[in-house]
Amino acid sequence: MGLAHQLVGSVSFALGIGPWGKYLNVRLTLSGGTYANRVSTRPIRPTTSGGGKPDAAEQAQTAATPTGETRTALVRRARRIGRELALTYPDAHCELNFDNPLQLVIATILSAQCTDVRVNLVTPALFAKYPDAASLAAADRAELETMIQSTGFFRAKANSLLGMANAICERYGGEVPRRMKDLVTLPGVGRKTANVVLGNAFDVPGITVDTHFGRLSRRFGWTDQIDPEKVEVEVGSLFPRKDWTMLSHELIFHGRRCCFARRPACGACTVAKWCPSYGEGPTDPKVAAKMIKTGVA
Repeated sequence: MGLAHQLVGSVSFALGIGPWGKYLNVRLTLSGGTYANRVSTRPIRPTTSGGGKPDAAEQAQTAATPTGETRTALVRRARRIGRELALTYPDAHCELNFDNPLQLVIATILSAQCTDVRVNLVTPALFAKYPDAASLAAADRAELETMIQSTGFFRAKANSLLGMANAICERYGGEVPRRMKDLVTLPGVGRKTANVVLGNAFDVPGITVDTHFGRLSRRFGWTDQIDPEKVEVEVGSLFPRKDWTMLSHELIFHGRRCCFARRPACGACTVAKWCPSYGEGPTDPKVAAKMIKTGVA
């Protein structure tokens, strides 16, 4: 009887597939000279200390990661993606035009449900007419609404701009506050707007969770949260604080130019090999290359 006919048992190993290496559990059962292959696409379970349920330390390594990776593996992969995006978009920046903190607050409020390109067409005349918080607070509502009408939701935005300007004058001496807890008390200013202002006007690191940042964070497997504040916390924990502002710019750039909501250009993506969502869009490099957008804001 040959050696193969004498083997009775099983062998398990992990098989990496695709550019990111989506892992499959493969169990080969050898019995009576025959092979039975059973393949499961479920993530590999962590080993256990005593053959039963994972202990507390083992659970802590996997429970908090959406992809089933260990926490250490997730951090390493996230930072690898971050480094590659920094190389891909060395000129990533806030695409709203501004010269001072107040202008950035105004532009960010106007950018809700509107492109940065459109906002940048509106703000030069707006900034010239209302150069400071006091002049904006005293603005004629009808005239202000007319000036910002093309950005959409202009009545609600006018309310926010007037309320914000009045609050800055009354509570902060006409100067935009530099702390998150103060910024979010201003009408029309939530955490997203506050982080834009802190990171780009005051050099205080912050994560800007807009629609692009949230979508890419989930595609990359960095979080499975939908709530922007939870996304901010979970993604922020994966990166050094000093990197938060630039990371925000890089993900937003990538979301606008390559990793689109409905059909990402996977075949032209520079971080495809580390992305667990690879394949959601065309993987053919030639097809994907034609989808890439440039000069978008």
